[in-house]
Amino acid sequence: MKTIDLEQETNPWQAQAARFDLAAHKLNLDEGLWRVLRSPSREIIVHIPVMMDDGHLEVFTGYRVQHSIARGPAKGGLRYGPDVNLDEVRALASWMTWKCAVVNIPFGGAKGGIICDPHKMSQGELERMTRRYTAELFEFIGPEKDVPAPDVNTNEQTMAWIMDTYSMHLRQTCTAVVTGKPVNIGGSRGRREATGRGVLMVCDQAIKKLRLNRDTTRVIVQGFGNVGSNAARLMAEAGYKVIGIGEVDGGLYKKDGIDTEALWEFRQRNGTIHGFPGAEPYDPLELLLVDCDILIPAATENVITSQNADRVKCKILAEGANGPTTAAADDILSEKKVFVIPDILANAGGVTTSYFEWVQDRQGYFWKESVVNEHLEEIMDEAFADVVRYSETHAVNNRIAAYMLAIDRVAYTIRQRGIYA
Repeated sequence: MKTIDLEQETNPWQAQAARFDLAAHKLNLDEGLWRVLRSPSREIIVHIPVMMDDGHLEVFTGYRVQHSIARGPAKGGLRYGPDVNLDEVRALASWMTWKCAVVNIPFGGAKGGIICDPHKMSQGELERMTRRYTAELFEFIGPEKDVPAPDVNTNEQTMAWIMDTYSMHLRQTCTAVVTGKPVNIGGSRGRREATGRGVLMVCDQAIKKLRLNRDTTRVIVQGFGNVGSNAARLMAEAGYKVIGIGEVDGGLYKKDGIDTEALWEFRQRNGTIHGFPGAEPYDPLELLLVDCDILIPAATENVITSQNADRVKCKILAEGANGPTTAAADDILSEKKVFVIPDILANAGGVTTSYFEWVQDRQGYFWKESVVNEHLEEIMDEAFADVVRYSETHAVNNRIAAYMLAIDRVAYTIRQRGIYA
């Protein structure tokens, strides 16, 4: 049996490139376009001086990678973390290009990140770092250029700081420069729940396809952050049986179904899911391997690898997180006939509703939440049908089908526009 270097397997840029190359090969993509789409169009590195609360100066390294602007402004989150690196940001930027193309919204892909430990920083330090990062990128972002959004360890407040800093430099209020803002300063209703709601929508389509019923469908959600908690709560509300919830520091399991609303309230009060009386404690790594119908990895990258994919026992794998499954694990899951709903489809509800927010900001007219959710469902259902159709037509798994669909759409646009020289 071929041995796999786990470090290489879990490198997000390598994982993205492996899927891209396979899909491009299946499409017989022109070699020149292959080269254009394989590389980001721009990578920006900034070094950000920040006055810390104790009076000393710290310098943080920040990135913004713009992968493609062929179909519209670049779009993508901004994450803070000690392990942020350029390869990860590159991979996430390219995933955003494919994600926007899969759901057919007029954006390209970008991503940003700052190497820091936000849990060890005060609110004031985070604000000063965010504002300086925004000022350094002022010429490169904007409603028609690149529109950031929240990601790991960033939130509505972070976006409000970016919007304000950009507006101060522009000398006019510009709400459309970021999405994921508080509703009262140009955010969209329904945005906070949108990624989790999108996961529910694609799961609804998948069980319909596999002829399963909601009330007998057992769901395990790995991660109880924004995406995982909203997916778990919305799915439980819709009648699914959520039997397991995993967090990095522990998991919960209950065969008859966990009361996700009670768990959410417990977490709001205590800051952890530990000690929740309504379920049994469970090893979070083992939880990924428990027999269930739908498994939703909604936390970090690389949780399903060549080391554990053969022991995964779900019928449907719906990727709430970005890059939770490695390319090597894909092959194993294909052999096991697991119905994978890939990240660039499953978690596209967030960027789709971000698109709605950008549209509302630019027209200065805001929609009711029911309208937002109705438009989201139309787009997610259509994208799901497009990917499944591509998969069946080209006899490939859903992930490669999603990549082929996305690459085809972006390449078609580039051919139409031509190469400016």
